[in-house]
Amino acid sequence: MLHQLSWKVGGQQGEGIESTGEIFATAMNRLGYHLYGYRHFSSRIKGGHTNNKITVRPEEVRFIADDLDILVAFDQETIDVNYTELTENGIILADAKFDPKNPEDCKAALYAVPFTEIAAELGTSLMKNMVAIGATAALMNLSEAVFQNVVTDIFGRKGEEVVAKNMQAIERGRSAIAEQIGDRVGSWELAPADGKRRMFMIGNDAVALGALAAGVRFMAAYPITPASEIMEYMIKKLPLVGGTVIQTEDEIAAATMAIGSNYGGVRAFTASAGPGLSLMMEAIGLSGMTEQPLVVIDTQRGGPSTGLPTKQEQSDLMAMVYGTHGEIPKVIIAPSTMEEAFYDTIQAFNIAEELQLPVILLTDLQLSLGKQSVDPFDYSKIEIRRGKIVIPEDTESKDYFKRYENTEDGISPRVLPGKLGGIHHVTGVEHDEQGKPSEATGNRRTQMDKRFRKLQHLRFDNPVHVNAPHEEADVLLVGFNSTRGALEEVQDALNAEGIKTNHAQIRLIHPFPAEEMSALVNNAKKVIVVENNATGQLANIMKMSIGGHGKIRNVLKYDGTPFLPRELTNLVKEEI
Repeated sequence: MLHQLSWKVGGQQGEGIESTGEIFATAMNRLGYHLYGYRHFSSRIKGGHTNNKITVRPEEVRFIADDLDILVAFDQETIDVNYTELTENGIILADAKFDPKNPEDCKAALYAVPFTEIAAELGTSLMKNMVAIGATAALMNLSEAVFQNVVTDIFGRKGEEVVAKNMQAIERGRSAIAEQIGDRVGSWELAPADGKRRMFMIGNDAVALGALAAGVRFMAAYPITPASEIMEYMIKKLPLVGGTVIQTEDEIAAATMAIGSNYGGVRAFTASAGPGLSLMMEAIGLSGMTEQPLVVIDTQRGGPSTGLPTKQEQSDLMAMVYGTHGEIPKVIIAPSTMEEAFYDTIQAFNIAEELQLPVILLTDLQLSLGKQSVDPFDYSKIEIRRGKIVIPEDTESKDYFKRYENTEDGISPRVLPGKLGGIHHVTGVEHDEQGKPSEATGNRRTQMDKRFRKLQHLRFDNPVHVNAPHEEADVLLVGFNSTRGALEEVQDALNAEGIKTNHAQIRLIHPFPAEEMSALVNNAKKVIVVENNATGQLANIMKMSIGGHGKIRNVLKYDGTPFLPRELTNLVKEEI
């Protein structure tokens, strides 16, 4: 039995590739397996090659597998593009309709299965994906019953006959491949799973669920890949708790509406990707100057301009840290797992209100759209902290409320609109303690210093995820966001070879966790920073914050695809 299986389905976008992967993955998840799925798709509605690669294990998995055991192909392009990933014992299940050909240097076996023909015989060629699921089931020694509840959930509303036809398609697919491969049926059977119930979700779902758990009641956003699923999730769920989602005319309006809602006392946020964040920069500066809470989700993708809107990249760091005009305090958080995406979103709202500043939650396309098995979240861990929201005591005075009072911790008391005694001025120009515009030099220094003192009181647990078994390491691997899974595999591989390897995944980008990272860097002979960008942005932030220029090396990838464990291991070894 296998302890890991890698399965991929591919074809033209719009012909059911995503649904095929979804049905297969959902069934495996319900058996208790751990999964990691990643979709390669084109930046168009229909047409262009797309595939969905799913890694399945009885144990936890946080990465895309290097190899491929089973490739389901609905066109020749899928074979030509993906066959190099197949192992020698791998297999290609191809639709006989397009007369599939195996490349000369492909060692995997190819079997032409009449997916479309069988589906048409059953009533519609649209069921070819279910025939392919049946063929996969034969290879893995899975009974048709494994898929019964999944098919019922998906097609049940269309009636029992539709469910029965789809189950029949699975059975026919199983029989068709069994006739061809004979005693190889079941050769790709997985070791048993633990049978536990787990969620199966993308990172955007985890972020959206975190926002709900944080008490959000308003979202303003403009659709953009790969952030749109956050908005779509909130459109379905937020009204159930009395909240509202507004699709704005652009990202500028989205950010300013979120600021206005927070000013009114309602937790609100917006979500976008790099191009949208560029438009929001003036509004983020407004949040910093007026000291209004604001949470912004940035799901990084390939740039610049429209760039690679459906591909992986991590190139927004410098823009997020330094993109606003002038100088304001801000916090940038970068979760690296589904669990962190959920809990860190909640923390983002707490920090935004406690410190009265903008908080950017930075994800990337692989984390945002990669679909994984996740153990149920622990809601008892959730804490809601709203900071210095006060009710004015002096309701008789005709003076303005000191909304921007120069306090010792830099955090001024905040009053919600409509409270007696709380009237104050709010403006994006520099202002005094009551909010009245002031260009006096002394006031400018006082207010700037006050705003930046707030960062000294930031509460964020575990700004760096550390796995450092060695007091003195040959190499320290450093990453952020979705590279964590691949880096953990690299660390295990290097340690097994006798190379003392520590690993740090930075979760707080700004303010940079200099104390934690300095200790790790000082105790390593070499530091290798792994990033999906062309200029080594995280490495440069490290150099600016803690030095280490002589030790720090870059491993960079910016072709739109994520790092794979074996590929990354080889790249790291070259640097070592």
